[in-house]
Amino acid sequence: MHSVIVVADDLTGAMDTSQGFAARGYETAVVADPEAEMDAVEEETTVLGVNTDTRYDDEDDAANTVSDAVGAASARTVYKKVDSTLRGNFAAEVDAALDAAGSELALVAPAFPSIGRTTEDGVHYVDGTPVAETEYGDDEKGPASSSIRDLFASVDRPVEIVSHAALGSGDGGIAAAVERYDRAPVVVCDAVEDEHLANIAAAADDFDALYVGSGGLAEHVRVRGADPGARSRSPPPCSTGAAFGVVGSVSATTLAQLEHVPEEAVVPVDGPALVAGEEPDAAVERALRRLREGRPAVLTAATDDEAVERTHAAGREAGLPSAAVRDRVANGLASAATAVLDEEVPSGLLLTGGDIAVAVIRGLDATTVRLTGEEVEAGIPVGTFVDGRTAGVPLVTKAGGFGSEEAIVNCLAVFSGDDA
Repeated sequence: MHSVIVVADDLTGAMDTSQGFAARGYETAVVADPEAEMDAVEEETTVLGVNTDTRYDDEDDAANTVSDAVGAASARTVYKKVDSTLRGNFAAEVDAALDAAGSELALVAPAFPSIGRTTEDGVHYVDGTPVAETEYGDDEKGPASSSIRDLFASVDRPVEIVSHAALGSGDGGIAAAVERYDRAPVVVCDAVEDEHLANIAAAADDFDALYVGSGGLAEHVRVRGADPGARSRSPPPCSTGAAFGVVGSVSATTLAQLEHVPEEAVVPVDGPALVAGEEPDAAVERALRRLREGRPAVLTAATDDEAVERTHAAGREAGLPSAAVRDRVANGLASAATAVLDEEVPSGLLLTGGDIAVAVIRGLDATTVRLTGEEVEAGIPVGTFVDGRTAGVPLVTKAGGFGSEEAIVNCLAVFSGDDA
């Protein structure tokens, strides 16, 4: 039995949230491919992250997948990872996980203060702006409201808002909320500082709670039935070769990070050509040439806003829905990346964006990543492939909206021991 199972709606979220446990020394693995057999992971793994890959699924389909994942879990504690910008099938997945876990309550704290995600008076913010008013509100699965209570309006459950001040001196009314209702309630907790998340985790420790949060809360949830092991804090060993990155995110944060990568290291792939199903042979050759010369390469179809718009326009012209455009770009980039990796083993692999990360990992016949406990920056963990054609190769995953302006450069440097 695992001590904790983390059920996440995308891969980068599964990785950065599981990191909250790995960083404390707990043996942690993430099943990256949602189609993988769960028995591929050793039962003695203390913390298991599971990527359901349901963020852009139909709401009912997503709820059923999450319910199955939680129901199949053999774990003392269930942690439902949600997006720190509230994208995806937020309320439906929490409701499904709570039913499947049979817990007394869902303790909801999506804040991640160290990367600018906070909650106050039940309203969620990104860098001080209500989340629905940011670029994340424009996402096809973005939050319609910044009020977490509003997002649960479609779910037949009582919702309580608990202030961080109340949680600083006891359970903040959690016990009263559990006793007040016949059905397990959703308890939404404010948090604007990391200390508040620690108070939330401590307050819930005496309850059979379904923990619901992003990477921030995971750093404080108690792990029952296991002790942290001794873990080296040194970076993963680098093989000969150079760092290889594949960037699939079109987040403004990621585009700004790409501007800091030396121009010669960026290998652009034509997005409209990917939409049309064309193979990016020239980009593959250019990336291979750089890696063979011992120089890092970053493959991307989203070099700037103009490139992103050209890709979307090509999709509209072809009459494709946005989901189909996203899939074609992800699969095209993954095909190019695996063609490169078939020829050259890099010193490490960086994958940015959940869709592209899953597509590349699947293309490598890999299923599982074991976390080292190290991270490049907050929310950007370092792991190694357990299986597949790149078994043993270091891997960093980065959510599109995470990281400093130098984050991609810093990820490449971890693998190369040098600047890009």
